[in-house]
Amino acid sequence: MNRRIALRHLALISGGLALIPSCDFSSDDILAAYENLKVTASQKQLLGDISNTIIPAGELKGALELEVPDFILVMVNDCMTSDNQVLFSTGLAAFSEYAKNTSGKKYDNLSSKEKEDLIQQGIDLKPAETPEGEKERAISYFLNTTKRLTMQGYMASEYIQTEIIPYSLIPGPYNGAALISETQKPRING
Repeated sequence: MNRRIALRHLALISGGLALIPSCDFSSDDILAAYENLKVTASQKQLLGDISNTIIPAGELKGALELEVPDFILVMVNDCMTSDNQVLFSTGLAAFSEYAKNTSGKKYDNLSSKEKEDLIQQGIDLKPAETPEGEKERAISYFLNTTKRLTMQGYMASEYIQTEIIPYSLIPGPYNGAALISETQKPRING
């Protein structure tokens, strides 16, 4: 083996070994798609669980199947002021602790009825003017915003607009003698 090649390989290996301790593989990475929000993958999953509790899957697809959490994060990232983004992120980060303190269990371990009750309690919070009250205000703002954007994203999804409530840009012909039956799909005209 050529001595220069061996020294080059040795230098590359030792340089790589020197960089490994500075790499932190244990932390939860921040998602790069939302530059104004500091959202991790576990927080996005929690947001998906909350939106799926608000609109669960049943006869129709649920909010999680229609990727409503992505819609929520894009709307908060692109359309809200920086103060509201900070309040939303703070509420999202504090919700896990709030769920554990209120119910005694992690949010994932709760039944669907307990999840609904917990979300309703969080929406109805009346925060005081204390540091703990600021956290409650952030949680209440986060849950109210999540509920509103979940409904908006769900109703504006392609699945709802094409298969459930067909959208017609131009109204159809008027027929005053037609009976409305329960089997007929409603038409939403622009």
